[in-house]
Amino acid sequence: MMNLTQLDFGQKAIITRVHGQVLALKLFEMGILPGEEVELENVAPFGDPIAINLSESKVCLRMQDASCVEIKLVD
Repeated sequence: MMNLTQLDFGQKAIITRVHGQVLALKLFEMGILPGEEVELENVAPFGDPIAINLSESKVCLRMQDASCVEIKLVD
């Protein structure tokens, strides 16, 4: 399984699962839900945080949180 930290620029993926009950609730409130399509938008100069496009919105996540979001690449 891949997670958001493994996504390259220009790749699109579908969120399949978010690990951790408390983190999942926080991310769900931000719109990071299973079934949503995501794309890596930007990475901070030192590699953390990352910005993703999510339903025409940009969301920033710490790498630690992004590693808990499982994804499946879109062909």
